[in-house]
This record gives sequence, structure tokens and C-alpha cells, in this order.
Amino acid sequence: MRTFRVELGPLSHPVHVGAGLLERLGELAREARLGPGRAILVTDSNVGPLYAGRAIASLSQAGFKPSKIEIPAGEASKSLATLSDIYDRMVEAELDRQSPVFALGGGVVGDLAGFAAASFMRGVPLVQVPTTVVAAVDSSLGGKTGVNHPRAKNLIGAFYQPRMIVADVSTLKTLGEREFREGLAEVIKYGAIMDAPMVAELERGLGAILSREPDAIESMVERSLRHKASIVERDEREGGLRKILNFGHTVGHAIEASAGYGRYLHGEAVAVGMVAALRLSRVYAGLAADEAARLERLIRAAGLPVAMPSGWRAEDFEGALRLDKKRADEGVEFVLIDRLGHALRKKLRFDEIFAALTRS
Repeated sequence: MRTFRVELGPLSHPVHVGAGLLERLGELAREARLGPGRAILVTDSNVGPLYAGRAIASLSQAGFKPSKIEIPAGEASKSLATLSDIYDRMVEAELDRQSPVFALGGGVVGDLAGFAAASFMRGVPLVQVPTTVVAAVDSSLGGKTGVNHPRAKNLIGAFYQPRMIVADVSTLKTLGEREFREGLAEVIKYGAIMDAPMVAELERGLGAILSREPDAIESMVERSLRHKASIVERDEREGGLRKILNFGHTVGHAIEASAGYGRYLHGEAVAVGMVAALRLSRVYAGLAADEAARLERLIRAAGLPVAMPSGWRAEDFEGALRLDKKRADEGVEFVLIDRLGHALRKKLRFDEIFAALTRS
């Protein structure tokens, strides 16, 4: 097991990465000074049948009394309606303000359960237990929680730090190929914005990652989370530096919202968004053509899409882009790279964005 801490003063918390950690979930929760007593385990219809039993057994053995909430799998569940159902179940379980919420699943479960924990009784303890690559390398760390609005992704939410993150990498073995590969977009992102040597290492080691070799996966998860932690520790609330983590996400979120939540997996939309950001970076940040091509090749090699969807200039896409949280007047603050491993932020007008993306 690899362990480090996210240093956020009174909100500091441990991160555990390793195989077989579900069986130690209760033990690790007690070490984090949680419980015992009533608890909620939120999971989804894909993850629950595979792993909820093991998590509940471990929690029960450590003195917790967990109730399970299972939501339908998929982005459509990241809604106010599902959130209301979770609140109802939390009330029925008679939780108190010390009762922890364990989020067992991918990004949808983590964001949704996290927002429920942040808002129920004005805040109850939260533990993130990611079971997808996207969640394990990115969304479980940093405290972003929330739900989607029908017109824009992640429009409703809160910053709320977990008390602990437990990434059991053995759960990634059961992911479908598409679901596994989508998470690699977030891994590639770290190399693009802050770690150029990581790009070269991913080029060399992609085969081992795609084969899901345990050491390669554990190293990938730990390195990614340490990168994100280093940024969150300096900018928890996304006042400046943390915005670079949105590389690929501005266009990616607009694609997700305009195409209908669920058509593109999050990582797939981010991959397309990163390639769009590379095009913008060449025009507005001076990124060299060979570096842009190199990163696009890596994205392709990971089995991720790179082309904008047909009809992307439709009203729904433009509307979603204009609802981006980074919007400023008639433009949006875009994350670009001027070289591999170095990101910058630049305000671009919408007409500048569309002009660059429609060039052949």
C-alpha cells in the first residue's frame, strides 16, 4: 500500500493506493478517526453487485452499521432528482452529524455522494472509494462535488474535502475496455500540463497499462494523485493555479452536455477536448506542431477519440460552452499549453475559439 497526505491544514487527509484495500476499508476508516456507528455506502448498479458486499463486511467488522444506497449507473444519475432520493434514504437511516458517507464507485457516485455529504445536516464525514480510472486518478481527490444541470455539467455543487481516499486498484480489473481507456485521458492530461517526462514514460509504458499490470496501474494512480494533490494544496478553491486541471475540459464538458449525458464517457469527451485545446494552443500559445502531434498520437494510442463530433457547431454546443463556469463576458478563460509540461490560462473570445477549431 502506498500512502501520502493531502496537506490542507485542518482539512488534511490520507490517500491510500494499493490492491485489496476494500477488505481494509473499515480498519482504515477507524484509523482516520471515523465511527463507529451508522454509516451510508453509496454505490451504483454496476459496482454494487461486485464490491459493495466486501466493503460492507469490512465496515461492519470495524464497528460501523452501514446502509447501502444503490443508484442506477451512468451520468444521468448525476441529477437533483437522484440527490433527493439519496437525502430520503439518509433520513430513513437516521444518520447523525458524525455518520460517514462512503462513496464506492466512479466519478458520478463520488460527485453525487460527496454533494450529499456536504449538504446533509450541513456536512457529514465523506470517504471516497474510487473504482474507475477517472475517479482513481482524478475526481476522488480535490473536494469537488456536485450534480449536473440539464443545460450544463457540474453547474450545481460545492467544495467539500473527504476525510480519506481509498483507491483499491484491484477494482479496475473488472472495468470494460472502453471504461478503462477513458480514464487515461486524465492521466495524459497531467503529463501535458505539468510533467513532460511523464508523457515519454506513458509512451513507453502504455502497453503495460493497457494490459493492466498491477505495478504499472498502482504507479499510474499514485503519480496522478500526487500531481493533483500538489496543485490542490496550493489552490483548494480553484482561485488560480488549480484551473490548469481543466485542460481539455472546457470543450469536453460542452460536448458531454450538448451530445446528451451518457453518449460520450467523460474521459472520451476530455480526450476530444484536449485535442481541441492543442489546436487552440498552436494558434494562441505558440505550441510547436510536433509537440501537438506527439500528444495527439498518445491520445490515439490510448484508444481515445480525437475528432469533434459531427455537427458540433450546433446551438446546444455553443450554449453549453457559454455556460462554462470559467466564462468571462464574451469569452472564456481557456487552459492552453505552450510546451509539453507547461500550462497557461488565456482568455479567448468565443469567435476566436470557433475560428481556430473550424480551421482545416
